Amino acid sequence: MTDRYDKGMQIRRKTLGDAHVDRAEAARSTFDAPFQQMITEGAWGTVWAGDGLTPRDRSLVTLALLAGGGNWEELAMHVRATANTGATPQEVREALMHVAVYAGVPRANQAFRIVKQTYRDMGVEV
Repeated sequence: MTDRYDKGMQIRRKTLGDAHVDRAEAARSTFDAPFQQMITEGAWGTVWAGDGLTPRDRSLVTLALLAGGGNWEELAMHVRATANTGATPQEVREALMHVAVYAGVPRANQAFRIVKQTYRDMGVEV
């Protein structure tokens, strides 16, 4: 593996948690191993490892983009990651308000439902 992979895995674990990453790694096969390496190096070892934004800022940007794109499963995963990134429910709400304006009310409406349920599952009152 590469230094970017190692750095990416470190940030991925810090952001998503060991349990999530361990499950993903256990599910890795020879078929998707190149994809897993690419996202670990590219997303986590490059984009999430950059100096320009804090983990909290990256979390909020990611949540807005996932909601705007209708990536619901990934949205819930990154809501759970807010426990590690420091993004607050109030900040997540503000990001979703931007989604409503710039990506559409239906996307934001669905995102609010998913975020609220995910927070309830986490024991966070919203």
